[in-house]
Amino acid sequence: MILVTGGAGFIGSNFILDWLAQSDEPVLNLDALTYAGNSENLASLTTDARYTFVHGSIGDGALVTNLMTRYQPRAIVNFAAESHVDRSIHGPEDFIQTNIVGAFRLLEAARAHWGGLRDRQEFRFLHISTDEVFGTLQAGDPAFDEQNQYQPNSPYSASKAAADHLMRAYHHTYGLPVLTTNCSNNYGPFHFPEKLIPLVIHNAISGRPLPLYGDGRQIRDWLYVKDHCSAIRRVLDAGLPGQTYNIGGWNERTNLEVVMMLCDVLDELKPRADGSSYQEQITFVTDRPGHDRRYAINAGKIEAELGWRPAETFETGIRKTVRWYLDHPDWVRNVTLGSYRNWIAKQYA
Repeated sequence: MILVTGGAGFIGSNFILDWLAQSDEPVLNLDALTYAGNSENLASLTTDARYTFVHGSIGDGALVTNLMTRYQPRAIVNFAAESHVDRSIHGPEDFIQTNIVGAFRLLEAARAHWGGLRDRQEFRFLHISTDEVFGTLQAGDPAFDEQNQYQPNSPYSASKAAADHLMRAYHHTYGLPVLTTNCSNNYGPFHFPEKLIPLVIHNAISGRPLPLYGDGRQIRDWLYVKDHCSAIRRVLDAGLPGQTYNIGGWNERTNLEVVMMLCDVLDELKPRADGSSYQEQITFVTDRPGHDRRYAINAGKIEAELGWRPAETFETGIRKTVRWYLDHPDWVRNVTLGSYRNWIAKQYA
């Protein structure tokens, strides 16, 4: 069995679904079901004997210890995190508690569990992190590789950087077989629509403005979530303990380019009733504080050492993503009620 934390979130739920589509190894999912955690993502597994869900937080050390004692996982994959920069600016404490304190308590429970195993060589702790820990790049700078200095610029990225340092320390000090992956911006099914791509899709078909911060020319590398899941499986299977692996899509795009492409695909798949383009709904809003200008991932190490490359281009991944949201209006409707509307109104006022 493997223990997945934060498995009801965007990347975690995609990972569990893909894992059980390819393996009979059971999954124990521990998730606190905060606003972005959605058990509906995994509704297809309700009667699957290979899947077990536990409602709880990685910050609950006693619960995590009890689960490890009871289920004896051979690996932990840690997705559990607060992950939205905008929310970290408005309320950083949740990010400190989950991303730092929670990671520490999970590590402590894992260390105790690992120490009691007969075959300690087989155990792995895989921590999912972000490229935002590296800070920002200028237009001509080389992409982030695994040797880049950490220079986080938001409460979110600082909390993730702190967790990464704890992972490194627990491997170096105690020998815990930790692996860390730093990924670029993910997109795809089950993405909570506070992030750029699902927000634009939702707003476009709802007839609302498509908000772009500043001039819209911030650059990100984009990674289709199912490609990310395949990379995580590869690192878990063959990665070397103590190593970090950058995972990227080799797709640098400005936010404006992303939104324009989304509008083009929507114009084709779900045209506006008046026949005009969704691009008419693009609205530039005040930039957020400390907005990093460019992220770019050099994923050469994972390709050279583990033989992984993304299968999707940005064009194929975007089309699949738009189609998924158009085909799942009930899911979108259920996650965009109540507090979500209040948050969007506050953020883009």
